[in-house]
Amino acid sequence: SLEVARVRSRATPTPCIFEYVYFSRPDSFFNGVQVHEARVRMGMELARVAPVDADVVIPVPDSGRSAALGFSRASGIPMDEGLMRNRYVGRSFIMPPGLRELISSIKYGVVRRVVEGRRVVVVDDSLIRGTTMRSIVSLLRRFGAREVHVRIASPPVRYPCFMGIDFPTRRELIASKLGSVEEVARAIGADSLAYNTLEGLLRAVGLPSLCTACFSGTYPFPNLNLEALEKSFARVVA
Repeated sequence: SLEVARVRSRATPTPCIFEYVYFSRPDSFFNGVQVHEARVRMGMELARVAPVDADVVIPVPDSGRSAALGFSRASGIPMDEGLMRNRYVGRSFIMPPGLRELISSIKYGVVRRVVEGRRVVVVDDSLIRGTTMRSIVSLLRRFGAREVHVRIASPPVRYPCFMGIDFPTRRELIASKLGSVEEVARAIGADSLAYNTLEGLLRAVGLPSLCTACFSGTYPFPNLNLEALEKSFARVVA
């Protein structure tokens, strides 16, 4: 006779929150949540916790566009397209370090009319290593932006991911490496920097159980030896 036994208790699913922040297409549904709408809500939450006096909101295309729309709606600051993405350049986030810096420097063009002489709020989905944002801030200043304020629709990424996202060690995360928000702002050259809160991000997505390990350090499996895993991954990526 056939005998069926459960060898492990059923765990509560914890989908990756980065699917909503960055990875999924804005027109997709993930676990019943429309991604564009979730990102718009992230931007609205961000405007509530990190207001700023500015003349224009510009998104970092393409993944920052939905959050920038939400920030603009909630703040009343008009949104415009000040950055144009080079369509022949891939995602720098998932490229090796040497190539990442080069790609970041040629990834965007600027619409001078939108930024020249103005106080600009740049909205992006996340800030991981700071490479791309540093290039963007420098570019906007070169095209005449009077002030550049950076607003990030997710919290600071302080912890590595061992489940498939390309930041397996803390040493490559700018928020973990530098510590304070003020130091990160100086490193990227911004007049100010502010992040969304984890609570605001979770409200925006609206699901009861998500993996937020990269923000909170709470991983969805027990008995994790963070230091040992980091050392193992560091050897692999070295």
